[in-house]
Amino acid sequence: MSDALINGLAGAGGGIIAQLLTFPLQTVNARQQTERDPTKPAFKDGAARQLYLVVKNEGWERLYGGLMPSLVGTAASQGVYYYFYQIFRNRAEAKALERSRRGLGDGSVGMLQSLTVAALSGCVNVLLTNPIWVVVTRMQTHRKANKQQNTQGLTCALDKALEAAITENTPYKTMDVFQELYKEAGVLGFWKGVIPALIMVSNPAIQFMLYETLLKKLKKRRASNLKGADGLTALEIFLLGAVAKLGATVVTYPLLVVKARLQVKQRIDDDKRHRYKGTFDAFTKMVQYEGLKGMYKGMGTKIVQSVFASALLFMIKEELVKVARLLVTGNTSLVKKLPSKPSR
Repeated sequence: MSDALINGLAGAGGGIIAQLLTFPLQTVNARQQTERDPTKPAFKDGAARQLYLVVKNEGWERLYGGLMPSLVGTAASQGVYYYFYQIFRNRAEAKALERSRRGLGDGSVGMLQSLTVAALSGCVNVLLTNPIWVVVTRMQTHRKANKQQNTQGLTCALDKALEAAITENTPYKTMDVFQELYKEAGVLGFWKGVIPALIMVSNPAIQFMLYETLLKKLKKRRASNLKGADGLTALEIFLLGAVAKLGATVVTYPLLVVKARLQVKQRIDDDKRHRYKGTFDAFTKMVQYEGLKGMYKGMGTKIVQSVFASALLFMIKEELVKVARLLVTGNTSLVKKLPSKPSR
């Protein structure tokens, strides 16, 4: 069994388990990102409050709307990412060794090459799995009609039309979403939001650059205080990593919101605020009608979900790799730690 295949399968397994445990938070986050009506709970309530309201008004099963395609997407996404990462990494290492034989470099893969390998793997993953995530977003944002809701309270036919766009009593299945997307835009409908998703691949690079910058400044301050530049504690490294991740999230989170807006079912009315022609159009309309605050809807929920999911993914993946290597070769010393693909 090849190294790439072992890491691909382990990444898929770890991703599935992490997805199962954090999916309700993903559902709430998707609703926060796509809600445009300031009077709705999804616009202003926190994650805990929204979890409660979804269970109360729609049933607990709605927290897992789109779970099956999401599990398929997670397995495919993690598997594709780690598989291609290992392939690209092996090629980069081979070229580094070749340059070393010619007296160029020490034979190791540099920072720029590592970032390039991760970016290429992420782009391949986005292009191959985007249709699955469009389906998942549609199913997460689909609202089951509240049995206690009095539809006579709607003031006009337009309000009814807006509610009908994403709220129905009929079951909403995966094949229904596929047919809906194909009717809307043909095959291209399955790649809605792919441009911001591709740009999101830059998140790890931004995180790494922020981390290196902060680390350099901290070491410089230590040196100027005559305390030495080395010997940083584990807590300091942890905090630097957390700050770098937070910074990268703040920079790239609006792309997640735009991607979700493009993938969700469009409003059926003619209000130009509710319809987006593309990524740039979505950005400009969101800033114009909702302000910068609208670009960061649900970021707190996303941070909690991402940190929890990433921690689970790292832990489970490494354990699965060890088990696989032990079964195949009986030797765990060859385990290679790979950087995690940003969790959804």
